[in-house]
Amino acid sequence: MKHLLHSLKSGNWRALLACFLYFDTGFTVWVMFGPLAPFIQKDIPMSPAELGFLVAVPVLGAAILRVTLGNLYQAYDGRRVALLGVALSALPAVVLLLLPSAPSYTLLLVLGVFLGVGGASFAVALPMAGSNYPAKVQGLVLGLAAAGNIGAVLDGFMFPGLADHFGWARATGAALPLLALAAVAIFFWAKDLAPKSGSAPRAFLSFAITLAALVVLVVAVHAGVFGSGRAGVLLLPVMGALVAIAVLPKHYRSVLVEGDTWVVMLVYSITFGGFVGMSSYVTTLLTNLYQMPKLEAGLFMSLLAFIGAMVRPVGGLIADRISGVRALIVLLAGISLCDFAFAAWMPPLAGGITLLLVMYVFFGLGNGATFQLVPNRWKGKTGLMSGIIGAAGGIGGFYLPVIMGMAKESTGSYQMGFATFGGIAAIAFLLVVMHRTQWLTWAMPQQESHADPHASPDRVQGAIVQADSGA
Repeated sequence: MKHLLHSLKSGNWRALLACFLYFDTGFTVWVMFGPLAPFIQKDIPMSPAELGFLVAVPVLGAAILRVTLGNLYQAYDGRRVALLGVALSALPAVVLLLLPSAPSYTLLLVLGVFLGVGGASFAVALPMAGSNYPAKVQGLVLGLAAAGNIGAVLDGFMFPGLADHFGWARATGAALPLLALAAVAIFFWAKDLAPKSGSAPRAFLSFAITLAALVVLVVAVHAGVFGSGRAGVLLLPVMGALVAIAVLPKHYRSVLVEGDTWVVMLVYSITFGGFVGMSSYVTTLLTNLYQMPKLEAGLFMSLLAFIGAMVRPVGGLIADRISGVRALIVLLAGISLCDFAFAAWMPPLAGGITLLLVMYVFFGLGNGATFQLVPNRWKGKTGLMSGIIGAAGGIGGFYLPVIMGMAKESTGSYQMGFATFGGIAAIAFLLVVMHRTQWLTWAMPQQESHADPHASPDRVQGAIVQADSGA
């Protein structure tokens, strides 16, 4: 505890709290359609596939928008970018409160894209929080800021009860006071001390183009422009990612030719993708596999999300001590083993619950450990890389329930789904092991001046000055 308090005092704790609230309320808004889906379906007839697509759109929207929102943060004051994000993610609730009758399914899809702006807060909240602290505590600080994904837990407890009493459209208005609280904290407390580069007007235009393109693509997929059935849905993340990459400045796209960029993206698609994807699917898994009542399954989902969110700062703290590289080697091996155990055993209820709990602990620790690496590997591009890597995590979360559903539909069992993700985690484990020696030269910031051949006294001194100015 003494070490924790000392670490928090080494920077600006008020700015960290503002970033946490921004991230927390963004996540609450982001997954709002999930617990409201059964109520929405009563007013707006839709097939199970359409309902699944509706819930998935905000997840994908956040994944893609993180890239260009991170690019905007890289070029412009993070405090103002955060306030823009709060305003855009509040639009769906405002629209639904003002409509005199139930909206169309197409309008809900469009609003789902704007809910994705809440999840995209990741690309701003994390680097802005980190900019207020020295390099040696980045894992802990980014883990604390990112623990804002506990906001997803609030949805399961808050929105269904409100929808039952006031209707689902009015229930969405409960998000507005939370967003207002975050906006006030950002306005008065948030500080962005990160260096900026690039053109702010161009970065804003890139974000606006990506947001508009996502709206068009989502509506086009629903209309069957890219094929009927699963084809368009499976292609949507690829098309959205291509749009985001195309509008990035050329010198930022260069990070995509670096091999370890893709390794870290793969790792985060497993850890954070596992957290988000399994959270969206675990209720279905428990009800189908174990015939667990829906209410109990929903509450258990909230418990798992809570555990995954709470251990994330611990993952960052561990990574600060032993490096994110060493931590991820252990955690990826654990995730892979849990997946393979599920696939081979298909355990009874007690065993399945145990494996899911362990898996969520690994997901949360892995999320914190991954982002301990980012500010040390991509100095001066933390906002951009937070967006790109966060996008990979969101896309992983989009595909996980899709693959699990396909496995169940094709074979009548979830075994192939778990085996697939166990294999992907094993590949990521091997890739991190292969990069271990190279990555350890920059992964331990407290040894930066000795271990990093590219480190300079000016860089180290700059981190100290930055920390002092944020204290």
